[in-house]
Amino acid sequence: MSENTPNPQKNKKSGRTIYWVYGIIIMVLVVVQLTMFNNSSSSREISYQTFSDELVPQGLVERVVIVNNDMVEVYLTPKAVQLEKYRKYATHTNFMGESTANMHFKIVSAEKFEEYLKDKKIAYKTESRGQWVNTLVSWLIFIGITVALWFLLFRRVGGGGSGQIFNIGKNKATLFDQENQVKITFADVAGLDEAKEEVQEIVEFLKNPKKFTRLGGKIPKGALLVGPPGTGKTLLAKAVAGEAQVPFFSLSGSDFVEMFVGVGAARVRDLFKTAKEKAPCIIFIDEIDAVGRARGRNQILGGNDERESTLNQLLVEMDGFGTDSGIIIMAATNRADVLDTALLRPGRFDRQIPVELPDIKGRKAIFEVHLKKIKYDPSLDVDFLAAQTPGFSGADIANICNEAALFAARKDKEIVDKQDFLDAIDRIIGGLEKKNKVISPEEKKVIAYHEAGHALVSWFKPYANPLVKVTIVPRGNALGAAWYLPEEKVIMTTEQITDELCAIMGGRASEEIIFGRVSTGALSDLERVTKRAYAMVAMYGLNKRIGNISFYDSTGQSEYAFQKPYSEKTAQIIDEEVKAIAEDAYTEAKRLIKEHIDGLHTIAKQLLEKEVIFKEDVERILGPRPKPENYTAVVS
Repeated sequence: MSENTPNPQKNKKSGRTIYWVYGIIIMVLVVVQLTMFNNSSSSREISYQTFSDELVPQGLVERVVIVNNDMVEVYLTPKAVQLEKYRKYATHTNFMGESTANMHFKIVSAEKFEEYLKDKKIAYKTESRGQWVNTLVSWLIFIGITVALWFLLFRRVGGGGSGQIFNIGKNKATLFDQENQVKITFADVAGLDEAKEEVQEIVEFLKNPKKFTRLGGKIPKGALLVGPPGTGKTLLAKAVAGEAQVPFFSLSGSDFVEMFVGVGAARVRDLFKTAKEKAPCIIFIDEIDAVGRARGRNQILGGNDERESTLNQLLVEMDGFGTDSGIIIMAATNRADVLDTALLRPGRFDRQIPVELPDIKGRKAIFEVHLKKIKYDPSLDVDFLAAQTPGFSGADIANICNEAALFAARKDKEIVDKQDFLDAIDRIIGGLEKKNKVISPEEKKVIAYHEAGHALVSWFKPYANPLVKVTIVPRGNALGAAWYLPEEKVIMTTEQITDELCAIMGGRASEEIIFGRVSTGALSDLERVTKRAYAMVAMYGLNKRIGNISFYDSTGQSEYAFQKPYSEKTAQIIDEEVKAIAEDAYTEAKRLIKEHIDGLHTIAKQLLEKEVIFKEDVERILGPRPKPENYTAVVS
């Protein structure tokens, strides 16, 4: 460890020591106030009658002190303190080593009381103790506590590492080196073969730079991991930290953001200064969109100058006039569209590595990684699980394995079997099963026919997703569901989207045909239909009336625009076409239901009896599903 490297144990010990100092100072001030300046605090209060009727006649008073003409401190004779009755009034010693009074009481007139003492021949003296002393001590205590809290506040805001007040500009990166090595390797990363190859090359360059420099190649200065949440971007960065065997600085984009002006830029400078001392090394910034958003956007509503100054400093450090080599920047985000273009250019982030949702092969590999940690049935078909989870991310699959183990433990099983995994998939997709939800028989019948409508229409629409099962068991916010198994599609045609819309409209169409009215149960269906229809018309150019035009903005600039990129007349046409698409899908769904009304009644009846029916049951009722016609997708 170099001399400039802070010692965490030493800093921790220093932080604890300063707390003890604050505590001792406060305790001393309190003790001084209670003992040094208030002798009567340890004596017991008595009444004037006790003093005049008991103590004076028996000759037990040695002397008295009249304080500020309103309070009398009584000092008993040694003989009196030895008596059983007055033993509780024993003499104490204050902070200065002086004996304190045994008793005290209040008086109204000091002059009359002095005459009484002279008459009884009792020794006395008068004292004037200034109240400003107690006031001063109280203010000292208040100031001491305030200063201590102020120190603690600045230590907490500044990181509290070195014990300095203005330590706020220090970076908050976590350093992983030989003493604090990450245990995750590329063997723990599955389903990201292409992305893993890209970052493996960076690791290999750090380990063997001559292999690339002999041909004139240079190491990439930055790599940006882009992908949806849960796909393994941070896990990939951890694997790089575990494989590279070089210092690895890890922090979040929000670690630069602070309420104090200039702190973010100071932390960026400190981060790169520390990294240069450790070069060659890697800096990983997770969720970089927190600090790397495009400058100049949304200025009318007020910008964040502190964030922009932090981004400017980051741009300069990554590829500025005095930039040194040996530092590789890695970052991760799921919002690459909002990042500043200056941050994405070559020389800063030379590579943008997409980390996408895994395909069926990737999901199988991810399942195999997570299944190593649980006790599962050896006969479990991993290919089946991978096929049942299209569109799932690596985080979703990890959650499935964990939920399956919890389901098996709940049932006191020795191993996790296939049904536990299916229950876990249902739990993650549909939510928690609500077995005790109160549903009236009339509502249950409506739900059964609604879900039967979805199943029937999707069965006879060849381009719709294949049906898996239908249930009327409430899960999450849904009162029932028709479960489908989406195919691994890269593109979709107009026929596929319109068939999906018909299947979604099947539930509402069934309600209208059977009951002559519709309910609010189709809210989520209508929402999905509306969004997909608008996407067909305004985004994908799949409407003849609008034509081959797309109003989609991949740069994300439209989020900050106050007007739409088309005229009011075009907006009206889009609304008309979306409504026509939805009505056509609804009409087609009603036609299919009327054509196969007997099958609808049979499916709904079985749902009311069993609550769950599967694809085989639907095939037995409706017959084999029609095969999709051959078509050729024309892609420009």
